Amino acid sequence: MTDTMTPGANAPLEKVPLETYVPPAKPSLIGLSRAEIADRLGEIGVQPSQRKMRTQQLWNWMYFRGAKTFDEMTNVSKDMRAELEKHFTVDRPEVVAEQISNDGTRKWLLRLPSGDKLERPHEVECVYIPETDRGTLCVSSQVGCTLNCAFCHTGTQRLVRNLTAGEIVGQVMVARDRLNDWADRENGSRLVTNIVMMGMGEPLYNFDAVRDALLIVADNEGIGISRRRITLSTSGVVPNIKRTGEEIGVMLAISLHAVRDELRNELVPLNRKYPIAELLQACRDYPGASNARRITFEYVMLKGVNDSLDDAKLLVKLLKGIPAKINLIPFNPWPGTVYQCSDWDQIEKFSEYIFNAGYSSPVRTPRGRDILAACGQLKSETEKLSARERQALRAMAMTD
Repeated sequence: MTDTMTPGANAPLEKVPLETYVPPAKPSLIGLSRAEIADRLGEIGVQPSQRKMRTQQLWNWMYFRGAKTFDEMTNVSKDMRAELEKHFTVDRPEVVAEQISNDGTRKWLLRLPSGDKLERPHEVECVYIPETDRGTLCVSSQVGCTLNCAFCHTGTQRLVRNLTAGEIVGQVMVARDRLNDWADRENGSRLVTNIVMMGMGEPLYNFDAVRDALLIVADNEGIGISRRRITLSTSGVVPNIKRTGEEIGVMLAISLHAVRDELRNELVPLNRKYPIAELLQACRDYPGASNARRITFEYVMLKGVNDSLDDAKLLVKLLKGIPAKINLIPFNPWPGTVYQCSDWDQIEKFSEYIFNAGYSSPVRTPRGRDILAACGQLKSETEKLSARERQALRAMAMTD
């Protein structure tokens, strides 16, 4: 585990003390739609005839080139840059810690503005997972979570608030910043190719902000990640599943993890409100689902809990008629959990049965275990350290 940057990053990184936090004096333009940016420009006196052109300039600099300041925007007049600087920023969340796994996984702990210098700023995690054919970024949607899924470390943290669209988009921008992954990258290829909304929080309990952020991320004149390379994972907020297909149009993943209501009630308590049959019907009705755009069912492998062949058989039966693939996830242990990862032989038997039934059943390669890369782990460990420091001295942070 390390808190320093690897070669190719912008600068060495040290953990930022909480006491240095200063609330932002100006709002960031990150996360605003084109229409909202045009409105902000109108508020500072930009004439209607100029707003569309100025908005497009800002959009290109922010989301295609990754500008961190208005001074970098060289095709914007000096006077306009000064006026923008007076009222706005293009700030992202602040990176306060980074961990780099032996397998190349990177995990960032990001500090979000609270808007009040007397309030402790909030922190979330973002994880980058490089593979031979893609680079996947796991993005958070909430500070903490309300769902209390038994096997999930984020479930041990109370829900503080939803993230804004800017804070969600900002995670993607931070990753590109730290990886030198913007438009002027020498070889032209991208390191961040896929986005998964599988970090801290339940995305469909923050629907509007998640929708607005993902539409910005998918915009082909900016960050430009295809909707087919963006996956939203939900524990089963049934009323918003259809809206996800209609209003966002990204790939859908379901955190299933059990095939019987009584067990899923324990592992994923949201099941008591939206049981398995209701959830699977929403999947059958998901707009755009097809064999070319299958729904991913995530299934964490818990030893002696949900990993029997009887479970595998019932899973196949339940998913009949849904264009689906099953993503088997070896449990990533965290301090204090009562669960263990299934034995590898059992995972292979489970996967083989599903595959022979006609479903793709990849086993997700465990990543970042040496840096506690399961959701919520770095944040929890950091909070423990911060509490210790306050007592003594008052003195970060799959896929398809």
